[in-house]
Amino acid sequence: MVIPSDNILEPKEKSVKLDLSFSHPFEGIGMDLVKPKAFFMVAGDQKTDLLPALKEAKVMDHAAWTTEVPVKRPGVYTFVMEPTPYWEPAEDVSIIHYTKTLIAAFGDDQGWDEPVGIATEIVPLTRPFGNYAGNSFSGQVLLGGKPVPGAEVEVELYNKDKKLSAPSDYHVTQVVKADENGVFTFACPKAGWWGFAALNEADYTIKDPEGNEKGVELGAVLWTYLDAYK
Repeated sequence: MVIPSDNILEPKEKSVKLDLSFSHPFEGIGMDLVKPKAFFMVAGDQKTDLLPALKEAKVMDHAAWTTEVPVKRPGVYTFVMEPTPYWEPAEDVSIIHYTKTLIAAFGDDQGWDEPVGIATEIVPLTRPFGNYAGNSFSGQVLLGGKPVPGAEVEVELYNKDKKLSAPSDYHVTQVVKADENGVFTFACPKAGWWGFAALNEADYTIKDPEGNEKGVELGAVLWTYLDAYK
């Protein structure tokens, strides 16, 4: 997860705090996140390395990372985390979930629909800020810069205060299929942070802890916030 303190900054706000963590967000089950392989910010054609600015933190009582990033000018800022590969013995694969979120600062809203060029990503087709709960959200799944026809997208709400409960295990993670162009749409019924994740198999392998070559699950993850009506 990459969760900012806010996804819309007003002129009086001069920075944004970001928390990076690894968890099952609806159930509130945390796992340790080792220091990411990469963490950076993209604004227009400028890319800023934020990895050196990360500090150790705790999220859901597990190891996480945090930083505060100054924001000095109007723009749309995309934050991207490439985690260190995580070996999942239950699935016999290494997992790399490329995770991003976008914020808008000081009234600018240009460039939110541009890919950042990572191995796999979800490109928003609905502006990913200034949305209400109940709105539908659309995105396009890319792998290697190309659309993924029929991609399966998992959707989950960050149940931060654990105030919500699911009527069944099926309700914890919602699932929607993309069309032939990798485009999906989902209506988000509650206010809060919603995570979208499209999982695909990499065309390469990574050694497991015992030195055996194993498959890799690549995840394209996007977090976006929907506001409640006031």
